[in-house]
Amino acid sequence: MITKNPALHTSTPASKKIPIVGVLVLFALVYFGSLFSPGLQDDADSTHAEAAREMSVTHDYVTLKVNGNRYLEKAPLMYWAVSVCYACFGTNEFAAHLPVALSMLLLVLLAMRWGRRAFGDRAGIYGGLFVATAAGCYLFTRILIPESILSLFIAASFYSFATTLQDGKAWRWYPGYACVALAVLTKGLLAIVVVGLGLLFYLSISGEWRRWREFRMFTGALLFLAIAAPWHILAGIRNPHFFWFYFVNEHFMRFLGERIPKDYNKQSNSMYWTLHLVWLFPWSLYLPVALRRPITTWIARRKIGGRPSSQPLNFRSRTELMCMAWAGVTLVFFSFSTNQEYYTFPAYLPILLLIAERLADEEEWSSQRWLLWSAGMLAVICIAISIVLAAGLWNSRHVPFVPDIGTVLAKPNLQAETLSMGHMLDLTGESFAALRLPAILAAIILLTGTPFAFWLRRRGAHFAATWTTAASMAVFLIAAHIALVRFDPFLGSRSMAQQIAPELRSTDRVMIYGDQSFGSSLLFYLRRPIELVNGNTTSMWWGSTYPDAPRIFLDDRELRSAWNSPERVFLFVPQHERAKVEALLPGPLHVASEASGKVIFTNHP
Repeated sequence: MITKNPALHTSTPASKKIPIVGVLVLFALVYFGSLFSPGLQDDADSTHAEAAREMSVTHDYVTLKVNGNRYLEKAPLMYWAVSVCYACFGTNEFAAHLPVALSMLLLVLLAMRWGRRAFGDRAGIYGGLFVATAAGCYLFTRILIPESILSLFIAASFYSFATTLQDGKAWRWYPGYACVALAVLTKGLLAIVVVGLGLLFYLSISGEWRRWREFRMFTGALLFLAIAAPWHILAGIRNPHFFWFYFVNEHFMRFLGERIPKDYNKQSNSMYWTLHLVWLFPWSLYLPVALRRPITTWIARRKIGGRPSSQPLNFRSRTELMCMAWAGVTLVFFSFSTNQEYYTFPAYLPILLLIAERLADEEEWSSQRWLLWSAGMLAVICIAISIVLAAGLWNSRHVPFVPDIGTVLAKPNLQAETLSMGHMLDLTGESFAALRLPAILAAIILLTGTPFAFWLRRRGAHFAATWTTAASMAVFLIAAHIALVRFDPFLGSRSMAQQIAPELRSTDRVMIYGDQSFGSSLLFYLRRPIELVNGNTTSMWWGSTYPDAPRIFLDDRELRSAWNSPERVFLFVPQHERAKVEALLPGPLHVASEASGKVIFTNHP
C-alpha cells in the first residue's frame, strides 16, 4: 500500500520561498544572458525589431512599416511594447528582446500561482520550473516573435475563467475578456479560436455546459471590442483593403495554405506531433502518465447512462479538464493548418501544468516504479546525446577553431528553407570546430546530471532529483546560448553592417539582392533605407502595391544601371545568389564585407 509521506508537508513559510527563489534564479541564468546576445538574426527577428524601430521614429502606432514599406500582416501589441523599450533603453538588442523575456517571466509566475492553487505547493513550483527549463520555451524565444506574449494572455484568460467558474465572482469574467482582446492585438484571431473552442470543449466534457449563461457574454464582448477594435478600425481607415489582406489573406488563406504570396511550409503529421517531445524535453517523458489522471478522473465522473455527474468540480479537476481542452484545441487546430514549429507554443503551459501535477503527486505518494523508469529513460537519452556530441568533437579534433561557423556548414538555400529550425539540418561534422566549448559543456552536463538524478530517484530523494534535472537542463540551455552566439555571423548580418557602416556616406546606395529577409538585420543596424533587387516578394509584396510605397524595388536592369553609375553602391548578396550576381554584373566587384558565404560587393573601392 502506498502512503503519503507527512514529512513532505511540514514546511515553514520561509522554506516555501526558497524553491520559488530557485525557480527565478534558474530562469535568470537561462534568459538573462540572451537579452544581450547574440545579435538580431536575419528574417523575422530583425524584421520585427525594425518594424518597432520605424514605429518609434515615425510615431505612427497604427500602420507598421519595414524599410518605409507598409507591413500590415502583423498585429501591433508586440511592436508597441518593443517601441516603449527602445524609448526607455535605447535601440539595441536588449530592448528588442526584453518584452519576450518579461512575458516568459510572467508565464513562469502564472504557472506557479495556478499550479499551487490547483495541485499544491510542489506542483506549483514544478509548473514554473518546467516552463523555465523546457527546450521549446527557450528555443522559440530566441527570436522576436509574439508567441510567448500570446501564450501569456491566453493563459491569463483561461486562469481568469477557471477561477471565476470556481469562485462564482462575476467581476472576474472581465479580466479574461480583456486578456483575450490583448491576445488578439498580439496575433490576430487565433486567440478567439483557442480560447473560444477551448472553453466550448471544456464545457462539453466537464458537464458544466449550462453555466454558459454565467459568462457575461454581452458585457464581456463590449469590453473585448473596446480594447481590440480601435486599432483594427484605424488600420482599415488608413490602409485601403486592409481588412481583406489582414483577415482573409493572413488568417483564413494562411490556414488553408493559400496565402498570397506563399512562403510557409507545413510539417508532416508525424514530425508535427513527435517534435513536441523535443519542444517539451526533458519533461515530455512524463507526458503519457500525466494525461492518465485527468482522463480517468473524467471517466469516473460519468454515470452508467453516459451523462456527466452532477457533482460539482473542484478546482483541481476543473484545471485538469481545462488544460486538456486548451492544449487539445491548439494542437489539433495547427495540425490542419500551415505551421511553423513554434505555432503551438500556447499549448506548452497547460501540458507542463499537467505534467507538474502528476510528477508532484507521484513524488509525494512515494511511487517508485514509474519515477525510476522515467528517470532511467531520460538518463539513457541524455547519455546517448552526450556520446553523439563527443563523437562530433573527436571527429573535428584536427580541424582548427573556426570563428565563422557558416564556412563549415552545409550550403543552404534560404529561398527554400522556410521552417524556423531548418538551419539545424545544415550542421556538419566540421562545424564542431566552432562549437567546441558549448558541445563540451553540454556533453558533460548530460553525461553527469541526469544519471545523478536517476541515482537520487533510487534513493527516494525525488524533490532533489527533479531539481537536479532542471538544473542540468538550465546548464544545457546555457550551452545552447553559447552555440547561438557562435552562429551569429551565419544567422544574422550584424558584423557585416558594422564593417561597412564607417565607410557609408549619405549619398551611397545600399541594396539587397533578393528578398529583404536574406539580410534584414542590415536595416536595423544601418538604420537607413535599403533598396531591394527582385525583392518585391513575401512580406514586402503587399505594401509595394500602395501608390505611396517607397521607390526601393529594382530589377536586374536597374541594378546594372546603378552599378555602372558614379554613385557608390553596396550590394548584399546571399550565398545562393552569388554566382548569379557575379555573372550579371560587370567587374570589378570589390568585396566590402564577407561572412558565412554572404558577401557585400561595392562597385567603387
